Amino acid sequence: MGWLTLPAFLRCGDKQEFTLSTEKIADKDEENSERGNWSSKSDYLLSMVGYAVGLGNVWRFPYLTYQNGGGAFLIPYTIMLALAGLPLFFLECSLGQFASLGPISVWRILPLLQGVGVTMVIISTFVTIYYNVIIGYSLYYLFASFQSKLPWSECDPEWANDICSKTPLVLACNVTSEDGTIIPTNYSWVKNHNLTCINGSKVFANTQVPSEQYWNKKVLQRTEGLNDTGEIVWYLALCLLLSWLIVAVALFKGIKSSGKVVYFTAIFPYVILVILLVRGATLEGAREGIEYYIGSQSNFTKLTEAEVWKDAATQIFFSLSVAWGGLVALSSYNKFNNNCYSDAIFVCVTNCLTSVFAGFAIFSILGHMAFVADKKVSEVVDSGFDLAFVAYPEALSKLPVAPLWSFLFFFMLLLLGLDSQFATVETITTTIHDIYPKLMKKMRIPVTLGLCAVLFLLGLICVTQAGIYWVNLIDHFCAGWGILFAAVLELAGISWIYGGNRFIEDIEMMLGKKSWCFWLWWRACWFVITPCLLLAILIWSLITFDPPKYGSVTYPAWGSAVGWCMITFCLIWIPIIAIYKIIKAKGNLCQRIAACCKPQANWGPALMCHRGERYCNVVDEEKERDFEIPTVDGYIHKLE
Repeated sequence: MGWLTLPAFLRCGDKQEFTLSTEKIADKDEENSERGNWSSKSDYLLSMVGYAVGLGNVWRFPYLTYQNGGGAFLIPYTIMLALAGLPLFFLECSLGQFASLGPISVWRILPLLQGVGVTMVIISTFVTIYYNVIIGYSLYYLFASFQSKLPWSECDPEWANDICSKTPLVLACNVTSEDGTIIPTNYSWVKNHNLTCINGSKVFANTQVPSEQYWNKKVLQRTEGLNDTGEIVWYLALCLLLSWLIVAVALFKGIKSSGKVVYFTAIFPYVILVILLVRGATLEGAREGIEYYIGSQSNFTKLTEAEVWKDAATQIFFSLSVAWGGLVALSSYNKFNNNCYSDAIFVCVTNCLTSVFAGFAIFSILGHMAFVADKKVSEVVDSGFDLAFVAYPEALSKLPVAPLWSFLFFFMLLLLGLDSQFATVETITTTIHDIYPKLMKKMRIPVTLGLCAVLFLLGLICVTQAGIYWVNLIDHFCAGWGILFAAVLELAGISWIYGGNRFIEDIEMMLGKKSWCFWLWWRACWFVITPCLLLAILIWSLITFDPPKYGSVTYPAWGSAVGWCMITFCLIWIPIIAIYKIIKAKGNLCQRIAACCKPQANWGPALMCHRGERYCNVVDEEKERDFEIPTVDGYIHKLE
């Protein structure tokens, strides 16, 4: 019964009555009326594409490709997709769809490692806090583009200092004298005598382009380091608030609302990429930019360097968003017999092709920027924040109708970020739903709004004048090797403890019987190749792990200590919950460990009609509920 219903004489026929209750009203074609399903297959696929395709596809992959041999980098990238990315992606999609559970509750499959799910959700929460700050940056630049002249196209005295310059300032260079000797000389003397500098001999003054100073001095109002927090930058705080309001509105009905929003947020970035590519390809210097990216400048000797293969595997792993919990959460709303195998292949291939395609749009513009500045492409290429908020805006400011291209670029960044943010927040709300299903059924809107409000407040430290240092600190510690550690345990637990063959039988209950040859590749990956590969990357990441640093600014010791505390808090739940489960079990130590390595009594398909003979003895959740972490609700339930 809803909280507010219209009088009978105002209701129209058999139409569903108007209600302000947030209690779930099941669609007629829904399979799981309690949990709910995606309204259509396209809702799910676009949500998955939006989750996987994020900012890294635009601001990290093109730079890695250029840095690691250009077109040659696509070889290890494709191989790592097959060996590391796709196997884990398919496994997580199958896991969530089979049990219709989120990233914590799904570990009924293996109670001993339920802390892995908790780690995934906590890391996702940390990342959610700063990811929306980046979306806030995009919003600020988007609004700043609504001017006849882009504010970072000139050195404004309001924020610029003496070293700000639109063009590079040449101090000296080498010239050839009449007798053929090469002499270094002052550049002004060279110009006065109409001489020409020898290529590559120019010595430039230490200057900063307007876009760099605009980013640091106007947008961020950046202090000297983490020790100087400064004040909250009010306009960034408002942009952060707006970004959280957008997320809250998109998720107020869960997948039913977000599944519709992604039709725009997941598709329109491709339209903008095409527009930017077409515009970039018509500019002078675009060919040189693309040559550096993936053309004749490709260096196949780079394939002999281990670092290139490590970068390829790392990029695939983080680009596909595996081991964050989001894939399990989104797939848990699928119908039981959905073909998650073809879905996994489609999303993975789309993600990788998007990365390659985005590189053409980025490097064509950067090639033009290098041409205008009379520099090599390698001198203007960058990644991360410096690409998105310094190098690319600087290049766009030199184009005719610059505000239009700036608007399109930052609108694209906004949409790419929002897609990923929707799925990450949905991961958290799905976890809450699994633990408190009745609460979420009646109070989804207040819970979603409350969650977004709390995350907004936690993110305020990231919009202070030292905010960029906090964003970089959280990203450095929480979005790195911790996820790799969780992925290794996830693969090892399901393949080696629960049993890879047993899991394949579970998948065949959804997809139908497959030939032994079909599973040969997946067995090889799940049992040996993928876990070993991820373990090698994890060890390498730990060995090469450097203290946090932003540009030339090093972090104080207490800043690194805070980072280690954050990642420790994320990972500590793995042993804590494992010990709790062992203590909770019965028998001697060996028997308790053995019991925790077996699926719980309520593990299996959510609906009776899908359980068949293999899971006919599953204990329904209404009869026996398992709360992953001791909660007040769980204690009250035991008293009932």
